Amino acid sequence: MAPTQLRSRLHGVIAFPVTPFKQDLSLNLEGLRKNLQSLAQHPLCAIIAAGGTGELYSLTPSEHLQVVKATVETVQNKIPILAAAGFNPHIAADLARASAAAGAQGILAFPPYYPQPDDEGTIDYYKSIAAATALPMIIYSRDWFNPSPALVEKIAAAIGNLIAWKDGQGDIRRYQLIRQRLGDRLHWIGGAGDDLVPGYYSMGIRTYTSSIANIAPKLSLALHDKGSANDSAALNQMMSSCVLPLYAFRARRRGYEVSAMKSIMEMLYLAGGPVRPPLLNVKSEEMPELQRILEAFKPWL
Repeated sequence: MAPTQLRSRLHGVIAFPVTPFKQDLSLNLEGLRKNLQSLAQHPLCAIIAAGGTGELYSLTPSEHLQVVKATVETVQNKIPILAAAGFNPHIAADLARASAAAGAQGILAFPPYYPQPDDEGTIDYYKSIAAATALPMIIYSRDWFNPSPALVEKIAAAIGNLIAWKDGQGDIRRYQLIRQRLGDRLHWIGGAGDDLVPGYYSMGIRTYTSSIANIAPKLSLALHDKGSANDSAALNQMMSSCVLPLYAFRARRRGYEVSAMKSIMEMLYLAGGPVRPPLLNVKSEEMPELQRILEAFKPWL
């Protein structure tokens, strides 16, 4: 898929599937395929293989490739598949090349291992990933990578196959300044969470990444639809009844942003399983609370 083709498809909801593990923390590829078969029935604009919710940083290169292959084979071109890549220049380039060979249609580039590098080193890092394949690339601004508008402009000028920017901090003020500086050079994605749909969509963004799509893709799509229509009453109702209580639970402890989703998936007879350290599994005494939160999702299941 050419960069312009993929960019034109990125309008709506991008799903971030979990990577299911067995109790011994080995990959559960059968469970992953089961989850994806259900997810692919919905009109999503893209699916990310082995992304943040998919515990990229806990996977070996071999496991990463297995996840990408299983995702591509299961979805079968119904929805564009983007593969995450990161760590350091050589590993990221290897992940990107292997993902391209496996049939991925784009690369989602995570920040480098080194926090707060010099701008020139940052540009070189992303250039090395982009040069590894001819695939279109999206940069995911998250964790310690919170660049200035000037740096984003330099990166975009240096990388021809960079098509989009995914915000992962939820800093609306900074994101507005970046968008104002670059205009339509990049496609803009709201990527900090379902709970920020009202903020992203109020500033004109019409694509966001959803971890809620793991459990209720109908709700994810409804958030996009109501946000696009500026239907604040309907959007606020969904936020208050479903999204905000879940995100408050997820924010309770580091790692719950993934383990809470996996626990709910298990409640819904989907494949979740445990998370890998250093992420934490939801404590057993908190499961009844998570079950009560899930009750509000029933109309969307």
